[in-house]
Amino acid sequence: MDVLERATVLHYHRHRLAEHGAGTAQALGWRGADSQRRRFEVIAAVTDFNGSSVLDLGCGTGDLKAYLDARFTSLRYLGIDQMPEFIQTASARFAHQADTAFVQGPFDTLTLPKADVVVACGALGYRCADPHWVFRCIAHMYAAATRLLVFNVLDAAHFPAHPLLVGRDVAELQAFCRKLSPEVHLLQGYAVDDATLVMHTRSRG
Repeated sequence: MDVLERATVLHYHRHRLAEHGAGTAQALGWRGADSQRRRFEVIAAVTDFNGSSVLDLGCGTGDLKAYLDARFTSLRYLGIDQMPEFIQTASARFAHQADTAFVQGPFDTLTLPKADVVVACGALGYRCADPHWVFRCIAHMYAAATRLLVFNVLDAAHFPAHPLLVGRDVAELQAFCRKLSPEVHLLQGYAVDDATLVMHTRSRG
């Protein structure tokens, strides 16, 4: 993403913050809390997060961290988001928790630390003029995962035209993921216009 595209994303979320208020799923770009929760359910089901290190890219205000904490134990969590307001809220929200940290910055250009599980929930939904951006992001995220990468995208076959958000060709992304990973799973059906891809770093077979 270039500087203008990043600024457009920040403006979008600041507008939604002003409209819906801090701490809401809508401020993060979701249609509502239920839309966010359905995606979290899929992520939580792909692996046993107990005792895992988790790198959450596009973490928002840490809602996925809270969701995982309610279902798993002994997480070591790092969240990254380019939106300063989200990072400030998340840092205050989880200030009392050990093994939890938040960093402000663009995940696609930062040097990412290794983690057992790398997650990107909603982070690849933004429009970018560079057609290779999404593929570079996937490779960048996958390189940081020691066990698996799980990310979701809007499905171009069902997602309507939008000035900022964009659907992806899911079959094309799946084919790209198979060039990097020995085992790739595509998960659909939990939402009309969304798809989740799970990339393992080694085959479980």
